[in-house]
Amino acid sequence: MEMFVNELIGKYGFKHLSGENVDRKIENAYSCDLLSWVMAKGKHDTAWITVQTHNNILAVASLLDFACIIIPEGIKVEQEILDKANEQEVVILSTELDAFEIFKILYEAGVK
Repeated sequence: MEMFVNELIGKYGFKHLSGENVDRKIENAYSCDLLSWVMAKGKHDTAWITVQTHNNILAVASLLDFACIIIPEGIKVEQEILDKANEQEVVILSTELDAFEIFKILYEAGVK
């Protein structure tokens, strides 16, 4: 089984907030809000679930070439951050689901 970013949008109703490359395959999923920890543990093509919505998440996602950032529980992202995410080509999605529910979707699609 495979999971692509655009499936989260089309099949599961995640909101597409920024970035254009929604055809990327998601290879991994990770959830952590301590940026230094994410930098040490993150992998290429990861779907990163975080409640952080500040500018530094863009740097981490770009550096590690994440497939997308997923903001759970309906947390709002400021337009300034979304504008910068578009400039840096970082895909940000949001959903009302919590991290557990997001992981369940990803796991059932074969993402480990």
